[in-house]
Amino acid sequence: MMPQTKIEKTEKQWRQELTSEQFEITRQKGTEPAFSGAFWNTKTEGVYVCVCCGQPLYSSIAKYDSGSGWPSFWEPVNRKAVETNTDTSAGMVRTEAMCSCCGAHLGHIFSDGPRPTSQRHCINSASLQLIEGQSKT
Repeated sequence: MMPQTKIEKTEKQWRQELTSEQFEITRQKGTEPAFSGAFWNTKTEGVYVCVCCGQPLYSSIAKYDSGSGWPSFWEPVNRKAVETNTDTSAGMVRTEAMCSCCGAHLGHIFSDGPRPTSQRHCINSASLQLIEGQSKT
């Protein structure tokens, strides 16, 4: 189910609803260590939704092994599901990926992915929940 309106909650509400790792990554723009997240090596079919609000973000159909140690997708299920922002932290310029519904930090988008998009959405496992068997194209 895709939320219809922007979700806004206080820091206290997010802390109560999320694990400390989920909060650090999605609300404070953290990053889990490579090869440590639940989904970096998952081959299970389904739809990956935002752990904060449940909005569908990525399909297992677009998931591929980038060798980076994070779940990687060549496109979101819907272009409107993922918003971007220029991220100049860590001494580099990157494109941040965020949930368009709740603003959760998901990870980063790079231009070294496979065809047809040449994009690599490098996403933190802690920002996702896998709904098995509901793959979308």
